[in-house]
This record gives sequence, C-alpha cells and structure tokens, in this order.
Amino acid sequence: MLPGFEQKGLRLTADPPGGVWIGVGSLCRVSDEMPAVPPTVYRTSWRRTGLLLAGALGFVAVGVGLVVVKGWSMLFVGVPAVLFFGACAVALVGRLLRGRPELVLDAAGLEHVQLGRIAWSEVAGVGIRVMRVGGGTQRVIEVFLHDPAAYLARAPRIVRLSASSNRRLGYGPANISANTLPVGPEEVVAAMLRHRPELIAEG
Repeated sequence: MLPGFEQKGLRLTADPPGGVWIGVGSLCRVSDEMPAVPPTVYRTSWRRTGLLLAGALGFVAVGVGLVVVKGWSMLFVGVPAVLFFGACAVALVGRLLRGRPELVLDAAGLEHVQLGRIAWSEVAGVGIRVMRVGGGTQRVIEVFLHDPAAYLARAPRIVRLSASSNRRLGYGPANISANTLPVGPEEVVAAMLRHRPELIAEG
C-alpha cells in the first residue's frame, strides 16, 4: 500500500481533523485541504446595459437638440453632454459586443472588465456605496485597497484618468458598478466573502 493512501471501502484508523477523501481509481488519499470554491462568473446583463444605453443616447439627443434649437447660448451645455454621454454609449455598446465576462471571482482575486486583475492580498475590504454619476446616482461596490498607489501604477488608463475625480468625491480608485451586472451588489459582496472569508465588508 502506498504511503498516504488507503484502499477504498476500508475504515481509516487515523483520520486527521478536516481530512477529505479524494478518490483515485481504487485508492483514496486523505487531504487536509478543503475543496476550493469554483470561480464565480458574472456576464454583462443585456437588459440593464440596454436600458443604460437607451438613457445615454437620450441625453446625447438632448444635447444635440439644445445646440440646434438654442444655438450658441447652449453650446457649453450641449457639447459636453454629447461628448460625455456619447462616450458612455460607446463603452456600453462595447460591453454588449465583447465576449469577456463582466466580473470573475476566484481563489486568487477578482478580474473586472474595467479594473483589470486585483489579488485578494491587495484588498483590505469591500463596501457598497452610492455614487453620483452625471445627473443621477448608482450603487457601486468599492474595493478598499491596502496600497491604492501601487494599483494605479498598473491600472488601465480609464481607471487612472478617473482616479483624481473619485478621490475628490471621497472614493478610492477601484469601484465596480452594479448597473451592468446580472445581480445586485449584495450578492456580489456575498460571493467575494465566499472566496475570501477574511475580507471586511462594510455597508
């Protein structure tokens, strides 16, 4: 009999605390490691993203209408609205067309379509907050980092560009919008805690 193995069907005489039977042919091995939680994958919600896209295009139309109807007097209102919500519309279309998941949680960390890869060892905690965006609000999952500067040094360009404005509003650089996810932020935070039980959850 190989060391560390027992024939299937026989009783273990020394079952270690937390041991797990692992079947290998007609043999079983005892392991002290519990099975890993499988990755949690969230794909883009077409319904939620479609509604956001319709809203963004509506604001683009309003901006164009202000410039056309009111002329130069509304130029400094209409043009920024067209540029901002037009960029939002392009980003939303990209999310609908790409094949990548919106968010993936696994044993090593999280990978978000906008934030990139963040290891659990970099995360101090997570929380649900309300963020003002444009003329409205949205609920976001804020990922509190041990070293935000180290993350920003390698973060995607869009995250670096928005970091200063987020800081002025009292937010960190790593925020996950729940608007395009198929589930609410509470369910995402619960999944994070399943993968990383020692995380501190706020809110």
